[in-house]
Amino acid sequence: MGLTGGIATGKSTVAALLEHRFGLPVLDADRYAHEALAPGSPGAAAVLARYGEQVRAVEGVFPPAADPAPALDRAALGRIVFADGAERAWLEGLVHPLVRQRFAVELERLREVPTVVLMIPLLFEAGLESLCSEVWLVDCDEAEQLRRLMARDGLDAGEATNRIHSQ
Repeated sequence: MGLTGGIATGKSTVAALLEHRFGLPVLDADRYAHEALAPGSPGAAAVLARYGEQVRAVEGVFPPAADPAPALDRAALGRIVFADGAERAWLEGLVHPLVRQRFAVELERLREVPTVVLMIPLLFEAGLESLCSEVWLVDCDEAEQLRRLMARDGLDAGEATNRIHSQ
């Protein structure tokens, strides 16, 4: 089953309900995308190669590790890709195949489970709807979506609106 909807519309709330109340396993595309850009990953290395120091997280560990893997400043990366469609497409081209691969592994692991929830914000845009026997859309009015996104991510109204419209 696919669970989709715009940014900050309540997908995670619905997924938590399905998981905790009904015991359905939830596979979260956002979590897999986050893992695809984890420190030391090939995805993070590709992002750092493209954008350099402007997306490298500031080190805050003392004493520093002997050879720490550089982490990404996800807020800085977000400002780049949500302001430029070509850059967003580049990042999606990097991350979407890694997320698809992770879904394939997890679906194989759960092949005996009758219902699995695939929480994928860009379900149709990523071409993953064929994995789903049905699709549920989570939605709310735009004012509520804007309020939720600003509160969740600490964005101003302009940045939040830009992210909503980018989807």
